[in-house]
Amino acid sequence: MSRAFTRVAASALLAVVTVLAHAAAAPAAGAQDKKKKATPQGTPFLWAAPEDIARRDLFHGPGGRALLPDTSRVTFVEEEKGGYSTKYRIRDGAGRVWVAKVGKEAQSETAANRLVWAAGYPTEIVYLVPRLTIPGKGTFENVRLEARPEGHRRLDEWKWNRNPFTGTKPMQGLVVMMALLNNWDIKDSNNKIIYDEGRGELRYVVSDLGATFGRTGELAVFWLFTRSRNNPGDYAGSDFVEEVKHGRVHFTYGGKRQDLFDDISVEEARWLGSWLSRLSDGQLADAFRAANYTPEEVRTLSRAVRERINELAGLRGGGRIGRHD
Repeated sequence: MSRAFTRVAASALLAVVTVLAHAAAAPAAGAQDKKKKATPQGTPFLWAAPEDIARRDLFHGPGGRALLPDTSRVTFVEEEKGGYSTKYRIRDGAGRVWVAKVGKEAQSETAANRLVWAAGYPTEIVYLVPRLTIPGKGTFENVRLEARPEGHRRLDEWKWNRNPFTGTKPMQGLVVMMALLNNWDIKDSNNKIIYDEGRGELRYVVSDLGATFGRTGELAVFWLFTRSRNNPGDYAGSDFVEEVKHGRVHFTYGGKRQDLFDDISVEEARWLGSWLSRLSDGQLADAFRAANYTPEEVRTLSRAVRERINELAGLRGGGRIGRHD
């Protein structure tokens, strides 16, 4: 076989391969374009003034009594992958779909969810079930159920440093809220955009609030940082506001994304505190009772949250103002 013939055959084969590759790629590109076009257009939504904050039901949370899960009959659907906690998708007796989270984060997330919602931010719909049997998986204590309601489409994550609300008072307030909760696991992958088809809203939600109500990672011995979640004693014993300097608030925060706290003004922090100050002691207690904390833990946590709210609302000038100085 001549070299010329070999070159011609090789060229022909390359041409065929190229055509086939383009043919295979075309449907994929078309599918991607179709998927991109299918992304809903809605109004971005992060915060609305909670004018009814003093009347909000922090025991039942954003879902209220109407969406309470029916645990009389539970059907296992599938296991959910990823994250710190074990999660299962289930269907309740009323046919509603939920994601059940078991483990240490279930209680802290349930309580944190209610406080974020009380402040006017959109949240997931969650409830805490003290005891739940999931067929084929076992019986678990303190299970957080997160709704997957019809008409709510879960889209991509949103980024803390690049979103439609960057630099606004509500966004800065949400960052302060993360400090108030001692949420040390602040990261984009814990955020979710949820499209509410009925309202035509793109809701910017902090979807995972499990790493809260513990210690954010203050410096310990040998230059080690310690963190905890769902630990009422750690939460109550940790400082909140470190100092106010040049009109900026500096928090005692050792968790992830510390850069988000570099430019929080007194006005922005006090703004959030002024809203949260409208919550009664009973409402704060309800948020923790909903998460099945013991009576003593409810008192510890609600008292600590009240102290933090008072710190925010009382911010004025400069100087060091940590509670334990």
